Amino acid sequence: MPFRPRYTGLIDKYRDRLPVHDDTRIISLGEGNTPLIRLNNIPRECGRDIDLYVKYEGLNPTGSFKDRGMTMAVTKAVEDGCKAVICASTGNTSASAAAYAARAGIAAFVLIPEGKIALGKLAQAMIHGAVVLQIRGNFDEGMRLVKEVAQNTPVTIVNSINPFRLQGQKTAAFEIIEELERAPDFHCLPVGNAGNISAHWMGYSEYLEHGIVNNRPRMIGYQASGAAPFLRGAMIDNPDTVATAIRIGHPQSWELAWKVREGSDGWFDECSDEEILAAQKLLTEKEGIFCEPASATSLAGALRDIDSGKIPAGSSVVCTLTGHGLKDPDTAIRQCAGGVISVDAALGPVRDAIVENLA
Repeated sequence: MPFRPRYTGLIDKYRDRLPVHDDTRIISLGEGNTPLIRLNNIPRECGRDIDLYVKYEGLNPTGSFKDRGMTMAVTKAVEDGCKAVICASTGNTSASAAAYAARAGIAAFVLIPEGKIALGKLAQAMIHGAVVLQIRGNFDEGMRLVKEVAQNTPVTIVNSINPFRLQGQKTAAFEIIEELERAPDFHCLPVGNAGNISAHWMGYSEYLEHGIVNNRPRMIGYQASGAAPFLRGAMIDNPDTVATAIRIGHPQSWELAWKVREGSDGWFDECSDEEILAAQKLLTEKEGIFCEPASATSLAGALRDIDSGKIPAGSSVVCTLTGHGLKDPDTAIRQCAGGVISVDAALGPVRDAIVENLA
């Protein structure tokens, strides 16, 4: 039987659509090629005719969509002779930057907000060998400092203001089209820094321009209520939400995201922390898919808009799940009211506990 060639990452797969050369040294961990999973049980419980998918970006090498952009950002930094990268991060960017810098053999400096980062993400940045600077401030202050440092220090910023980040992230839209053999009617994403919604629109637009599809989806960006500058119409200070990955009040891709909303005839909306956590738990219990809280924002918003009819029956909908649930295990455990059942190591107590919970 013929064997398929080994998958070697999204830059190799989409080389002709990315700004790399034949002799470019590719820094890759095999990112991309993440599953597009059709939800079966949740739509049935909603009682609506909807074709609902999740793009599970939590299965990238460091557990988040950031790897799509980081492979490009670090590849180009190395190509330019850079010896160190820097980022501000609520967690996922720092984990990804640290991993790809390690792969490239260069240094990584990450600025994280003190006490505002999930431990799973902090552990990743540390174990990959990054220099972790925990600032007494939030992400937005960290982003300001990163920009200032980069003005007179030989480091490359790998936040989404780096244009190569969005080039890598646009490939998620390519993959979705290739699996569905069309563009979805709606694409729902969590919005924090707003680079990802902009990158997806870039990808959909490129496939439209090249005649691969004849339409683009309406793009819907959902924010946490405590960190929703797009809903307030202005930047906000001191954002707060359980969805730490989108706890951002000054999005760096502000103007790009507004253009996406207008160009796609989409919209922004917000979800409460309670709605976000309920969607996270629903997805794990009904579909077996474990994402971090910020990721569940896309599903929480989509389900509400499906229920209200704003997303019409019969539509095809893709929700991006940006990160794996193990990024923030503490928040997940706090939602499990039953906790762990302690029993003696004997047949009777074990059998009784099982029977009791089968009832």
